[in-house]
Formats: sequence, structure tokens, C-alpha cells
Amino acid sequence: MRGEFIGVWSETWREIWLPLIDHEGVPEDIFCELCRELARALKDKPSVEALADIIDNPVQSREAFERTGASDFAGERALVAFLEAAHSALDELAGDELSNRYFNLLASFVDKFSLRYDLRRPCTLCPTLPGVFASLVRDLRALASQDAHLDALMKDFENAVRDLRHDGSDGRIKTCIQKQVSLLEAIGRTTPGITEGELSGICNQVTTWPHGATKASLKNLYGFACDYPGIRHGGNPAGALCAVNMRDMVAMSILLAGFTPYLAAQLNADSVYRGA
Repeated sequence: MRGEFIGVWSETWREIWLPLIDHEGVPEDIFCELCRELARALKDKPSVEALADIIDNPVQSREAFERTGASDFAGERALVAFLEAAHSALDELAGDELSNRYFNLLASFVDKFSLRYDLRRPCTLCPTLPGVFASLVRDLRALASQDAHLDALMKDFENAVRDLRHDGSDGRIKTCIQKQVSLLEAIGRTTPGITEGELSGICNQVTTWPHGATKASLKNLYGFACDYPGIRHGGNPAGALCAVNMRDMVAMSILLAGFTPYLAAQLNADSVYRGA
């Protein structure tokens, strides 16, 4: 899974900040400037007086910076904002040499820990497509964990996917699709105003579709799950063009997961894209 900075913040001291200052000519007040930006990202922001005491003392500012833990940040989005702002602060403090060294260290850190960002010049952390999808699955798991029924269905689906490691037969693939459709139906039923039980009816009651064709797309996928023999029902053998295989499993899993933001009012699409 493409991870987030907040989960590996403790590694930044060794991977970014120490290599950054391990050079001659680095200003002694570097952590004073970094702490000024860091304070904006904290959950409990220091008072003006407390911050002034910290940024006026190079030793104290380094200690305060080093003591800051992942739980001190207001969230992933706030931490990313700090990391971007740090580049400008370093550039103003000591120019291109220091800020460019920071950029390269940050880029290496993103690659090493497989984080969900693409670092662009001058210093912008852009979410990647794998990162967005990973965030969607993470938030879907978090949503499911709050409800015993959803949690059981989520685990059933994930277990069905794991079972393919040892048996990639068409029967196992049908089970994966069936488990995921059942999960989507249960998610849809948690949305206020939904009274239907089957996915097709839920689609008709959901009001978040941007266009009728979007709604029709999910209804057609549901129609495939119902009509193809052995997925949800006996189905129609005449409609099956070939046996399902791993291509269908990958495609259907991604397609069906992509519709969850329409069905789950609790999912925040902005947080899925940018981080919480």
C-alpha cells in the first residue's frame, strides 16, 4: 500500500533532517525557521509567547523539533503542508543549495518508503493514482470497522481475494465478485434515505450521480453479477461469452471499488485524495 508521511514521520530525523544539516555552512538557526513552519501543522499549536521562546533559541528549537511525534500533527494534510513550506523557508534562509538538498532528500524519502505522493518542483507533493486508490481502500476498511455487519462482509471479500493465491479458478473468482457486490449493497444501505436492499434499487435511490450514464454503469455491472452463471444466481448460460479469469477479477475489483464514494455518504472523497 502507498503510505503516508504521518506513519513514517519518526524516520524523517535520520533520513532527512540529519543529512540536511550534516554539511559545513548550514545556518545554526535552521531549526528556528523550521519550527516556525512546524507550529502551523501541530494539533495543539503553541502560544505566540511559547513559539517566540523556541524560535529565538537554536538549541531549544532543535530539541523541540526532534521531540515532535506523529501524534502531535493535526493530520496528514497538515504534515504535507509543513513539508512543502519547509522548502520555501530553507530557500529564504540559505538559498538554493540548502533547499535543493532538502528537495532531493525528500524525494528519496518518498521513494524509499513508497509514499502516496509524486514530488514536483519547486516542492509540491501531489497524490498519485496508486496512493488515491490505497487511501480509498484504507478509508473503506475504516468505515467497515465501525459496523459489525460491514466488517464481516469486508473480511469475507478480502479473504476471498487471498484465497486466489492458492486457487485461481473461475469458481474462486466468481466468489470474489459475489462477496464484493454484497459488500457494496451493505455499504449502500447505510446511506440515509436508502430503503432498497439490492444494488440495482440502491443505485436508483442514490442522489450523488453526476450523470445517468454513471448510475447505469454500476447497474450494468450488477446485471453482469446477477446474470452470469454462478456469481449471484444460477444466471443465464447463454449470456456467458467465456469463463471468467484473473483479468475479470482485477477489472471488476477495481471498477466496483471505484463506485464506493457514490454509495457511502461517510466516505470523504477530498480526504481520500489529499489525506486526512
